Amino acid sequence: MRTRPCRHGGTTPCAARDDRPGAGGAPQAGMIPLDRTAPRLAIQRQRPILSMPPHPARAAYFLDFDGCLVALARQPDAVVVPVGLVALLNRLHRRAGGALALVSGRAIADLVGMLPGLVVPMIGSHGAERLWRRGRVERLDIDRTVLDRAIERVTDVARTAPGFLVEVKPVAVGLHYRADPSLAEKAGHAMSGIAEDAPGFHLHPSKQLIELRPDGVGKGQAVAALLTEPPFRGRKPVVFGDDLTDEPAFALANRRGGVSVKVGSGRTAARHRLADPSRVRQVLSTWGRA
Repeated sequence: MRTRPCRHGGTTPCAARDDRPGAGGAPQAGMIPLDRTAPRLAIQRQRPILSMPPHPARAAYFLDFDGCLVALARQPDAVVVPVGLVALLNRLHRRAGGALALVSGRAIADLVGMLPGLVVPMIGSHGAERLWRRGRVERLDIDRTVLDRAIERVTDVARTAPGFLVEVKPVAVGLHYRADPSLAEKAGHAMSGIAEDAPGFHLHPSKQLIELRPDGVGKGQAVAALLTEPPFRGRKPVVFGDDLTDEPAFALANRRGGVSVKVGSGRTAARHRLADPSRVRQVLSTWGRA
């Protein structure tokens, strides 16, 4: 078991069957109760990514980090940030008049440490943290006692198998099993029990990760909030992401006439798809020069 505390504080869409755990009735034994605000992953007629970029004065860019701008790694701190990524994001940020933000599940401190010199706004911990103007991190107030108790229990679970990894965030805790995907069912059972004793928090599954996070926190809410503030206000959202956690933001972009881009395989509400992070960087680089 390894525990990782927070160091700083064209593709054919799949059928529209809703086979999320617990959908259509009570959760099955061992299944994870999902956030009921998550959108259905409906059939979308996906199109090639736009050959012409959105107009920079009308677009608001919201970009995931892991699996979107950088390739996933077996452990969160093992990702490799490509040379030139910070310069690319800063250039597109300037071209968009400041209307570009990272929207990540990572803690803000992790993002800052991995992306020195990046000047764009950052949403961390799925919306529970925000690095905005003046360089100050705003953080959601939570019941610290509840979270600390949950962290202890998740750590105890992780000790039962070497393939588990605990990720402690400022306002959340996650149990990774990327090193041993066969632990998925065990992780689901354990985290479901922990969530039952964590009022004010809910579970959200991600890629080989189950996270306990505060109620009302999600990327969809985070993007919606940013769209009420300058320089994002009045613009069309352009959302890139690779994970279930990005689906509410995709749905929001679709409703508002924006652009939604799924990175990688899997069912999605997004209307465009790119194969991998290298292709994302290529597209963004083209848009930044257009």
